[in-house]
Amino acid sequence: MSEAQQARPNVVLYVDDEDMARKYFARAVGSEYEVLLAAGADEAMATLRAEGGRIAILVTDFRMPGRDGGDLLREVAQAYPQIVRILVTAYADKDMLLQTVNSGEVFRILEKPLSVSDVRQVLHLAGDRHLERALRQHRLMAIDETLAFLAHELNTPLAAIANFARGIESRVQAEYSEQRQGEIGQAAGAMYDNAQYCLAVLSSFLESVRNSAASKTPAADAGTEVSAGALVASLLDTYPFAGGQRQWVDVDMQGDFPVQTLPNCVALVLSSVMSNALRALAGVAQPSLRFVVTTEPNQEIRICDNGPGIPPEVMDRLLVDPVTTHASAGGSGLGMIFCNRVMQSFGGGIRIASAPGAGTTVTLDFPNFRNRMIRSDR
Repeated sequence: MSEAQQARPNVVLYVDDEDMARKYFARAVGSEYEVLLAAGADEAMATLRAEGGRIAILVTDFRMPGRDGGDLLREVAQAYPQIVRILVTAYADKDMLLQTVNSGEVFRILEKPLSVSDVRQVLHLAGDRHLERALRQHRLMAIDETLAFLAHELNTPLAAIANFARGIESRVQAEYSEQRQGEIGQAAGAMYDNAQYCLAVLSSFLESVRNSAASKTPAADAGTEVSAGALVASLLDTYPFAGGQRQWVDVDMQGDFPVQTLPNCVALVLSSVMSNALRALAGVAQPSLRFVVTTEPNQEIRICDNGPGIPPEVMDRLLVDPVTTHASAGGSGLGMIFCNRVMQSFGGGIRIASAPGAGTTVTLDFPNFRNRMIRSDR
């Protein structure tokens, strides 16, 4: 995990049937952008099929032989909606362009002859728009994946409850020994623990939704955001700890910061990470679970336990493959993958430090939006 500034979109596709116009555009902005050139709509679509994942901005002339720029814009709007589209046209064409602008979702119109300063300014604004679209898409993906994560986190323990219930039913239908009675008691205890975990995930999520809805206003004021410390406090207030588990947990507030994106999803991540830690501490003589909220040098929430640690062969795959350290309790290991994806969706991430016998520290990294700094998992 490293911290690096969010890279501005810098690949522009310029489409014009005039060779001199293409060369002029490339010279005008080539020092700031990687410019791909196409002489017409069909050539542009071929370039997009090959390079569409890299291209952030399309700039196209309107009047071209064969298919005009309006036709190209409409096709790109359908096939590559994330690309910001800019139309270049002569003043005389303006009255003909209303339908093209509406159907093609054109971001800006540039007039010929092109002014270098105007082009650079519009490309800068288009880059900002592309970043906004990318972030919005990541957020939508995070919501979808969070729902999948929630379904997974509830489905696994609920399936275990059903299996234990069937086992109890079969045992009580026949005579059983004292040993069998003990087995039934253990099964009942496992049912209770799994049910409590389901309730913990749901209650933490719902409490976070209520808190964020009550504290946030429509104005984009950072002071109204849910803070990292508030998310941790809400989790500890609502989580149904078993036995003396709450006594294992302490919080070290070395700083606080607003969680400006997806606080409800972050609350789910915190709940899942803490649940994993509590499972790991079940057999520890003096269990300890510590939340550290800090802003220096970076904005982080760390969850540290003194459990048995994670074997190296599991550590290497924990955020990549579906592996688990608690398969006997019904886990499949998908939770950490979803948690990491949720954090990455808004520019954060998860780091895990652990060794056998040395405990585990899970760090949730958050982007510093005030400094326009974004983390990426490399």
